[in-house]
Order: sequence, then C-alpha cells, then structure tokens
Amino acid sequence: MVFSSVIFLCIFLPAVLLGYNILPKKARNIFLLVASLCFYACGGPKHLIYLISSVIVNFIFGIVIAKLSAKPSGTSGEVCHPRAQKIALFAAMVLNIGSLLYFKYSGMLIETWNGIFKKNTPIPDIILPLGISFYTFQCMSYLIDVYRRENTLLPDGSTESFATHSFTEFALYITMFPQLLQGPIIRFGDVREALRRPVITVDSFTEGIERFIIGLAKKVVIANTLGEVCDRIFLIAPDDLSVPLAWLGAVLYTLQIFFDFAGYTDMAIGLGKMFGFSFAENFNYPYISRSVTEFWRRWHISLSSWFRDYLYIPLGGNRRGNVYLNLLIVFLATGIWHGAAWGFLVWGLWHGVFMLIERFMRGRKAPFDIPAALASFLKWSYTILAVTLGWVLFKIEDLPEALSYIKVMFGLGSGGYTAFSVGFFLNARLVFFLVIAVIACVPWAQVLPVKPASFIAQFSNSDRPSFRTARYICLILLLVVSFIFIVNSTYSPFIYFRF
Repeated sequence: MVFSSVIFLCIFLPAVLLGYNILPKKARNIFLLVASLCFYACGGPKHLIYLISSVIVNFIFGIVIAKLSAKPSGTSGEVCHPRAQKIALFAAMVLNIGSLLYFKYSGMLIETWNGIFKKNTPIPDIILPLGISFYTFQCMSYLIDVYRRENTLLPDGSTESFATHSFTEFALYITMFPQLLQGPIIRFGDVREALRRPVITVDSFTEGIERFIIGLAKKVVIANTLGEVCDRIFLIAPDDLSVPLAWLGAVLYTLQIFFDFAGYTDMAIGLGKMFGFSFAENFNYPYISRSVTEFWRRWHISLSSWFRDYLYIPLGGNRRGNVYLNLLIVFLATGIWHGAAWGFLVWGLWHGVFMLIERFMRGRKAPFDIPAALASFLKWSYTILAVTLGWVLFKIEDLPEALSYIKVMFGLGSGGYTAFSVGFFLNARLVFFLVIAVIACVPWAQVLPVKPASFIAQFSNSDRPSFRTARYICLILLLVVSFIFIVNSTYSPFIYFRF
C-alpha cells in the first residue's frame, strides 16, 4: 500500500483517522501501532515478523544500555558499568548492521567474491524488506542516544532516563506508518513528548491536510509524469541515444527523484500533523544550491544529519584526524546505504570528491574578479551539473552502462545511429510539466522582488478570508487533479521504496 493509492486515500486513511480520534487517549497509541503494522503487512507481509523482531530486540537493548548506565541514588560521576555498556551497544550495532548486510548486500558480496576468486557460490534469493534502511537507522540512533545521554530534559524542567520503558511507545516510534517506509529518519527525542501527549488542533490538522495534498500532487502529477518518459529513455541502449536525448533523460530523472521523494516526505509530514506529530523537514529546495556542500544541507536532511551526528563527528569531524578522510568515509557510507550496486558506491564517492574539493578551496579567492551575479550563476551551474551526472550513476546501477550513458551526454559514446529523436518524447504535454517542475524547484517568495514575494507569502500563509478561501480552492482543485492522475495511471511505486 502506498500513500498515492485509492485504497489508502479512500479506505485506510479515513478509517485510521476516525478510529484514532474517537478512541480514548490511552488507547490511541495501541490503535495507531496496530494500524501501522497492518499498513506494513499490505506491502511486505513476509517481513512483518522481522520488523516486529527488530523492534523487540532493540527495545530490550535500549533498556539494558540504560540500566548499565544508571548510577546509585544520591551518587554522581561516571556510569556504573561503562565496559558492559559499550559491549551491549556494540552487540546491538552488530545485529542491526548485520541485518542490513544480510538483506541488502549479501548478493553483491557473494557476486564480488565469485568474481575475484573465480568461485561459483550460489547467490541467495533474498527479498529486501520494505523500509529496512530507514527503520534500522532509527533503531541505531535511539540506542546511541541512550548510550550517550543518561537523562533527557522534559518541558517542565525535570529530567528522566532517555530510554523508554514503554514497549508501545518505542514500537510506535519505529513503525509509525507515515514515516516507516521512506522516512524522514526521526529521532526519538524529537517525538517522545508527542508519543505521550499528542496535541491535535484544528490548525495543525488543516495544515497537515494541505501539506499532504501538495505532496500527493508532487508525486502523482509531476514525478509520475516525468518518470514515465524518463524510464522509456533509460531503457534505450546508450549506443542508440543522441546527445540531446541523453541529456533529456538525465534532466527528467533529476526532477523525478526530487518530486518523488520530496512528495513522499510532504505526505509523511502532513500525516504526522494529522496525528499530532511534528516531523522535521527533509528537503529545502536543494536544486538552488550553489555548491555540493550546500546541496547536502538541503537534500535528504534527516539522512545527512544522521551521518553527521553518528558517523562524521565520532570519526573526529573537522577537529580530530584527517577531515578529508572523514568526509570520504561518510559519503562512501552514504552510497553504500542506498543499495548493493557499484553505481551507488561510485555515486557516494562522486559527491564525496566534490565535497573534498570544495573544502580545500574554501576561503581561497579566485585569481581574477568576477561579478557577484555571474559568480553565483557559475556556482549554481557547476553544482546542478555535478548533481545531474551523479543521478545518472544513481539511476543506472550497472556502473559500465552508467558510464556509457554519461559518455553519450558529452558526445563521446554514440555510434552515430539513433533510434529515437528528442521530438519523439518532448511533446507539448511533457514540456508543460517540465516547466511546472522547474518552477516548483524554486522558493519564489524568497527570490522575487519585494511585492511579488510578499503576495506569494501572504497567499501561502495569511489567515485573511480572501487568501484562505483562494488557497483552499486551489488545494481542492489540486486534489481533484491528483485523483484523476491516480485513476488514469498505472502503478508507480516511490523510488526510495527499494532502500
């Protein structure tokens, strides 16, 4: 089941919202937990047992690590059993990372082993559990935070152990259906209070509906429309591609993956608000970035911050060790996290190399003066080019094929004969949605002159009756258009479901 399906929109979501709001507050978390498990079972019933087992095991580890850090009443100083606590955390990390290695990378590792040592070890047919990368990272962040913090500050100024002793509370944190399959990766400390005392107001519920509709339109209207043509282009052999057609495919995928993933995130944030949870933003107009470093501050923010807090800083960050090596390790891990293919690994290294270059060049002045506007444009052009080429490596998992595609983009790989022209794909309908997609990539309220920017900001946020009515009419029309696209389109899963 996906957010953009008729079953979810017309049956599952209304039923869950109704049940959640009519039940007593004490029963709501249990109801939402059961609903989330049912949601997961619709897409991966074979792995529901693994998901539940993972929740149970990590919950127990959290309690154990917290108990080992507890100090006798009235004492202060270090934890009581630091060595045992480290062993418990290490064992939990091994289990979590080991599960990822087994489900995601065992096939790739065996295939590499066979290639290097000329073996014929059979590759197991393992089905990847939906959302395993996301909920495993949430489990790991929870355990690391329990290890790092003995207590947490509550709104009333008191403190208590960071670890929860409520299984329902922890299980709902991991399995909550709005963010279970594609994130954003949330921290337990950010939702703990909402898990205990969710606050749902008319304004937050309305805001959640608005955000959900916008995300739905991003996915079914923009991402699916661009993705349909994009997939057809990438099915063509590189030798049969022309340079313009290769660039069209790369640009379409660059826009598709953003609106696909950002659309899911908007829907997840909107759903969270409907149930009283505030999830952190995961995207902040990444395609206006003027450096790869800035791009990663705007793209998949929850994953970037996870690697920063739980890998980059523990490695030494920019204070200890070799900062360039630390950055390279982080982006190598980022690529590996996305999937078991050399293309993902090279994609991670690709971004890592640009990050190293930008860090090395930081603070250095150009040998000649460049007007500020031109310099800004050149920085943006360089960034979007690097990101677009990186998405080709991401889209085509087979590395030699991806490199062949990139060669065609620069006129180096085509055999001369092309099976299709750009005009075969670039019709008026595609041009229209391309323009819409490009426009939606820019925060116009921030970049336009004062008067237009002020009007856009008021239209988006003002409580004036005229603006609010116009906004609601636009949202209703957007919802109707989205439903038309859903009914008339074939099934199109979210890109990040495979991670």
